[in-house]
Amino acid sequence: MLKIKRSLSIGPATMVAAAFIGPGTVITASLAGANYGYALLWALLFAIVASIILQEMSARLGLVTGEGLGENIRDALRQPLLRWPAMALVISAIVIGNAAYESGNLAGASAGMKLLAGSDTTPADSRTLWPLLVAAIAATLLWSGSYRIIERALIALVALMSLAFLFTFALTRPDLSGLFSGLLIPSLPSGATLTAIALIGTTVVPYNLFLHSSSVSQKWQSAEQLPLARRDIFFSIPLGGLISIAIAATAASAFFNHQLSISSASEMARSLEPLFGSGARYCMGIGLFAAGISSALTAPLASSYALCGILGKPADLKALHFRAIWLTIIVIGAVVAIQGIRPLRLIWFAQIANGLLLPIITAFLLWTMNSVRLGQHRNTWWQNTLGAVVLLISLVLGGRSLLSALGWL
Repeated sequence: MLKIKRSLSIGPATMVAAAFIGPGTVITASLAGANYGYALLWALLFAIVASIILQEMSARLGLVTGEGLGENIRDALRQPLLRWPAMALVISAIVIGNAAYESGNLAGASAGMKLLAGSDTTPADSRTLWPLLVAAIAATLLWSGSYRIIERALIALVALMSLAFLFTFALTRPDLSGLFSGLLIPSLPSGATLTAIALIGTTVVPYNLFLHSSSVSQKWQSAEQLPLARRDIFFSIPLGGLISIAIAATAASAFFNHQLSISSASEMARSLEPLFGSGARYCMGIGLFAAGISSALTAPLASSYALCGILGKPADLKALHFRAIWLTIIVIGAVVAIQGIRPLRLIWFAQIANGLLLPIITAFLLWTMNSVRLGQHRNTWWQNTLGAVVLLISLVLGGRSLLSALGWL
């Protein structure tokens, strides 16, 4: 019976892991490893710890109140002068951020499908076909309106990604001393600020806070089940983080030590062929496709949860307004993805946008976690301290990226 209960506790946090192990993780972590070796692994370690801290708050909020983060923000904002500007800020952040993220998801999954199909070229018809096909797959799964089907599909995709990337990591035999040094000793090489922000943005994804709180409230019904939700978090988030670290370390071993650079997914696969042979293309293709399609499901799903909560609409997976929101995000993402923008550039932009949006959503989460309606499950002083540290670091990194973009740094 104990084994059955443990298996049933796996779910919502796996959706979170499926969301942040997207094409952004594959591309951003690969670029970080290729350009800076193991030097930025500390940013991934910080992001994993930060994600555990924030996702635990999000899950606790959803389980205790029975509502998602969006509903809680709406309930907490009583004064009209504060309510409407704050709601407009969150809505714009969710729509803009998730639309950018979705375009990167579709582009990344398409790049994986092209690798599996053996096509290195991108003619106009192929450039349009692959993103539309991935978008159609995501829309079909979401249209089913079944939380269980979506959850199981994402768990299967996470398992597939885990096998593909961890197997690749094991074969590259990375420098373990350099790996642990990069994890435990923070450094920021020249020109690496945006890369560090992108690594954090691809792991601590702002929309996951909405997704997790809403999905937890659907899977479990009382605060007594909080240990199950935490067990789910402490299994799934570290597993996702391990995959991210494996991707960066693999790229560092295969590219940085040999002074190679990455400009496309096919180039990533070709550069690994001396080690893996023809299997390199398929490992990279499977990993990118699974990463893309899993995140292409979670980004629009989280948008629907967030916007329905903030606007006071029921978060019913089969409701017309719920479907209209996620369908809009998918359509916007598909339109952008077929414009011919290079997938790596598109995915890179989405990660930086997420990194800049993180402080906004984190601030709202910390605010709601101190609400009196949570009773004994409100944040303790040390939970607020940890959350404030995450907020402060994300603000500093986000500020540095803006100053750098404006040429002031």
